[in-house]
Amino acid sequence: MVMLQKYFKLNTVFRKVNLVMLKKIIFLSIFFCCNVVSQAQGSDPFPNKIITIVVPYPPGGTADIIGRLLAEQLALKTKASVVVQNKGGAAGNIAAQFVKSSAPDGYTLILGNAPILAINPHLFKNPGFDPISDFEPIALVADVPLFLVTNPKAPYKTIKEFVAWMKDNPKLATYASGSSGSTTNLAMIMFMKQANFKSLEIPYKGSGPAIAAVVANEVPVMFELMPSSMSFVKGGLLNAIAVTSPKRQVNFPMIPTVAESGFPNYEVSSWFGVLAPAGTPKPIVNYLSNAITECFEDPKVKMRLLELGAVPTEARPDKFSQIIKSELGKWGDIIRTSGAKIE
Repeated sequence: MVMLQKYFKLNTVFRKVNLVMLKKIIFLSIFFCCNVVSQAQGSDPFPNKIITIVVPYPPGGTADIIGRLLAEQLALKTKASVVVQNKGGAAGNIAAQFVKSSAPDGYTLILGNAPILAINPHLFKNPGFDPISDFEPIALVADVPLFLVTNPKAPYKTIKEFVAWMKDNPKLATYASGSSGSTTNLAMIMFMKQANFKSLEIPYKGSGPAIAAVVANEVPVMFELMPSSMSFVKGGLLNAIAVTSPKRQVNFPMIPTVAESGFPNYEVSSWFGVLAPAGTPKPIVNYLSNAITECFEDPKVKMRLLELGAVPTEARPDKFSQIIKSELGKWGDIIRTSGAKIE
């Protein structure tokens, strides 16, 4: 009986010792996790000052809208001040060069997209940055499909009618674009290759003037990003005869995809994601990636993106990096086929 009592007393002591050790292990683990970002920054925890999100276009466009939504949500998530800095010029290259040269500390980020990271490196002889080696991908946040829009007076109402008319009227076949080498231009070049017809590009200085030209029936048709064209579609000023996403859009379920209209291999979108300068410490990249991803998992934020014509899309650093490399290859082939080049 005495031996049994000693056994229980000893067992109780061991359990207490193990419990104390377990508490210490848990405490140290939490302490380490909470301070891993602090260690990357020195003694101060991250973030402890203003985070700047550089939007590579002027205010008011799709990138600016998504950038400001991101800044608002990231500020709520991190309890830090987050601001948007619009830095347009050279099709986004100036902003990319600026962020590339910024301190790799997580406080200067860029809202990158397909034109800057996948198209410009092929389009410009010297864009001033390398999309792979000069940046740390943080998180992909949205895909933005395009509509194939026409003037309501255009002699075609469906994709098949559009292609047939273009083939039957080669001397009259024209289309508008935001600029040569833009997503709107290259989307049409890609489609012409698959549908086997030719059409003359009428380039404008930006999507705004190009859309205005189609609305005025100066040019009958163009591919255009959903956020900048959907209000014209809703208002009846433009007809959207197809969308470039793999599936129909929730807000426009009656508009067919290009793929289901007889061109199953066709899919084009511009995407938006956040990147930091190369060399930004991995703990900071992961912290920002988690915070941004959680922001855009919020149902209200997802709904806001859908209302803007964007599709919420999640990709953390490794996957986002793979997407950039894949897009570089895809758009490189299209640009070489088109012969487009900007010195």
